[in-house]
Amino acid sequence: MGNWKNKLIAFMYGRYGVDALYYALNTLWIVLWIVGMFTGFWPLTALAWLCLGYMFFRMLSRNIARRRAENDRFLKIWNPIRSFFSLQWRRIKECRTAVYRKCPDCGSMLRLPHRRGKHTAACPRCGRRFDVRILF
Repeated sequence: MGNWKNKLIAFMYGRYGVDALYYALNTLWIVLWIVGMFTGFWPLTALAWLCLGYMFFRMLSRNIARRRAENDRFLKIWNPIRSFFSLQWRRIKECRTAVYRKCPDCGSMLRLPHRRGKHTAACPRCGRRFDVRILF
């Protein structure tokens, strides 16, 4: 078993490997393949197999600088989307214990304790104090 592992390590030496774009393409491949199989719409299945081919092309590529640039462009689009949905998920989970408000000065999102009434909050980033009214 160790011999196969050493051969795989030697084969992958100098190749790009996997990154965030690889995992996104993998997820896209699975979704397209399943939807294409259940609907019988063959262009979706063909697109899924193209995603799989591009995924392996990127993984086995020796042009590391170009693959890294592709991944950086993907992350520039993906990270704001991920952080937005992460914040929304946290807001849903903590709706009984915390309230989220934006600072009117710098626009940063503040997590405040859930206490009914009118309170004064201070932004830790810019130091501005502002009134917060919590109804429910």
